[in-house]
Amino acid sequence: MKILILGLNYAPEPIGIGPYTAGLAESLAASGHEVRAIVGNPYYPDWKLAVSFAPPGGESLEQGVQVTRVRHYIPANPSGIKRIIHHLSFGLFALRPARRAAREFRPDMVFTIAPSLLAAPVALHAARKAGAASWLHIQDFEVEAALATGLLSSGPMARLAGWVERAIISRFDRVSTISQPMLAKARAKGAVETHSLELRNWAEAEGVGPHIDGSTLRAELGLPDGQIALYSGNLALKQGVGLIAEAARELKSREKLHFVVCGDGSGRAMLEEQAAGLDNLHLRPLQPRDRLGELLAIADIHLLPQIADAADLVLPSKLTNMLASGRPVVATAAPDTALAAEVDGCGLITPPGDAASFARAVATLADDETQRDRLGQMAANRAQERWSKQRLLAKYASALQEAAGAD
Repeated sequence: MKILILGLNYAPEPIGIGPYTAGLAESLAASGHEVRAIVGNPYYPDWKLAVSFAPPGGESLEQGVQVTRVRHYIPANPSGIKRIIHHLSFGLFALRPARRAAREFRPDMVFTIAPSLLAAPVALHAARKAGAASWLHIQDFEVEAALATGLLSSGPMARLAGWVERAIISRFDRVSTISQPMLAKARAKGAVETHSLELRNWAEAEGVGPHIDGSTLRAELGLPDGQIALYSGNLALKQGVGLIAEAARELKSREKLHFVVCGDGSGRAMLEEQAAGLDNLHLRPLQPRDRLGELLAIADIHLLPQIADAADLVLPSKLTNMLASGRPVVATAAPDTALAAEVDGCGLITPPGDAASFARAVATLADDETQRDRLGQMAANRAQERWSKQRLLAKYASALQEAAGAD
């Protein structure tokens, strides 16, 4: 097939959606498909242009994929209106190369990723122009996430955004998303049941697992002896990482238990303020992706806070590798959410926003090595059963080929 991928986030962004979009594109290219990708310039999670990509834009062949990078606005402080301009600018600058690809490349399938939903009409336009099938893959419900985190207030603007979201989703030939609750939400917003499916993100099997030694990285990060409860990834509002500081304060009398946060993002400054005076809370930079396995291996316990209203709007991609590392997880989620279902049997679930319960769960696992080992083994098994990269990428390829043939 000829496949055109349109997505704001792409490699070399180390976390978030970028690695999955790039991984899919590279896997399809390695399987013999001709793949072109129109993407943004790397900026996430720092919200600034990666130094190696200045000036922005340009074309390159990356791992068998013909990649076109377009300029877009990158806000240093991504508030609500600035995020809208950020996503809209990508869509506007992607329009010209998308039209050219539709005319010259003539794809069989146009595959686009939300975020950015505001760029999805560009993908629809390119698909119609090329006579190709159109596919929307939803990593995050942007409108509801913005409402949940306070970036968007309820009212006329929210109702308009919801209407636009439903109008866009209903126009795609195929729609997929990363969990069953998100799939149900997509169908409620206009995706046709028979033309929509779950396509999960995957765990990085290579270099991640219970057998990996993290002692070298631990020493490089200057972390003290003792047990480590680790959070690694984006520091943003929907993650609710302030709960980690509260839990650290609850457990500051435990000299051999340390909370470690390795990450960057819009919430880091707030977390730094909350960490002031806490000797058991250690903030470190986000680590390179090629050291992910080592980083996860320093943990005795993984931390996965999430604000209540975001629990079924996105299934955190970081969970896949947490499980693959073979360590137990302490997550915040309501009992009936997808996140709770995935963590059940592999860790402990506490109510969102309840710092005391979150701290008690961490303390419980810190005090019980047998339980940690049992839950960690279950986590590694679940990653293999549900999050296998090879199997999930094969499912993507099969679904795309079937859709292109049917349409």
